[in-house]
Amino acid sequence: MSLNRDHAGNFARVLTESLPYIQRFTGKTFVIKFGGNAMTDPALFESFARDVVLMKLVGMNPVVVHGGGPQIGALLDKLEIPTNFVKGMRVTDERTMDVVEMVLGASVNKEIVNSIHRNGGRAVGLTGKDGMLLTARKLQASSFEAHDMGQVGEVASVDTDVLHMLGRSDFIPVIAPVAGGADGKTYNINADLVAGKIAEVLHAEKLMLLTNVEGLLDRDDKVLTGLSTRQVEELIADGTIQGGMLPKIQCALDAVKQGVSSAHIIDGRVPHAALLEIFSDEGIGTLISNKSFA
Repeated sequence: MSLNRDHAGNFARVLTESLPYIQRFTGKTFVIKFGGNAMTDPALFESFARDVVLMKLVGMNPVVVHGGGPQIGALLDKLEIPTNFVKGMRVTDERTMDVVEMVLGASVNKEIVNSIHRNGGRAVGLTGKDGMLLTARKLQASSFEAHDMGQVGEVASVDTDVLHMLGRSDFIPVIAPVAGGADGKTYNINADLVAGKIAEVLHAEKLMLLTNVEGLLDRDDKVLTGLSTRQVEELIADGTIQGGMLPKIQCALDAVKQGVSSAHIIDGRVPHAALLEIFSDEGIGTLISNKSFA
C-alpha cells in the first residue's frame, strides 16, 4: 500500500523540524522523573517508554527516576497496613518500608524496564543501593512539624560511576528512589528530590518532572513558563506557589541553581510529553532556568 502524500509530507516535516533539537542535544543528559497518571495509564506508560528509547537512539542520555505512590498504597491496603501522610509525605515505619522497597525496587522498576525493552530500547533497573548509587540520611522531624517520619530520607550523596558507565553504553538507567544510610537502615526518598540531586551531579541539560497538572499555575489558573530563578523565588514569597507544588518547584529551583541548564514541570497526562518538551520551543509545561526571560 502506498503512503498517503499528505501524511508523508507531514511526517517529513516533523523529522526535519526535529533535526536542530537533535543536533543541539546530542550527548546531553536528561533526568526525567516518571510518575503520576503516566504510570497508571497503560497507553501513557508505553508512550513514555517510546520517548526515552527515541531519545537514546538519537544520541541523548536519558536517566529515569520513578515514583510509585499509587502502587504502594494499593499493596498496603491489601496487606491492611495503615498509612499516614504529613505534608504529602508517607510516614514510613519498618513494615511500610518493606512494602515500599518491594514495590519500587522490584514490581514498578522492572515494569518500566520491560516496557523500554518492548519498545526497542535497553534498560537497567537500579535502586539507590545498587553500586552505592545513593546514600541516604534520615529526614529531620523539624521539617515536618516535629513528626517522626520513620524511614523517610533525603539524599546525602550520589556516586555517579554507574550512571557514567551506562551513559557511555546503549543502556538507559531506571532508578527507584530507595537508598541505604550510614546507620544501616533503608530509606524511602521522594522521587522528585532524587531526580533533582542526580540532575545536579550529572550537570544535566534538563530536569523534567512529570506531574498530573499542566504545570505551575498563577492565581488565574494559567500556566506560567519561561521563569527565571528570581521570578520563582518571588512567586514562592508571595504565596502563588504553595501546597503540593511547593516541594516540586523547590526541587527544580535548587537543581537550576546548582548548574542544571533548565528544569521543566510538565503534564504527564499528555502522550509523548517528554518529546514535546524537548523538540519544541514552546514546550507544554513550566520552564525554569537561570536565563532572564524579561
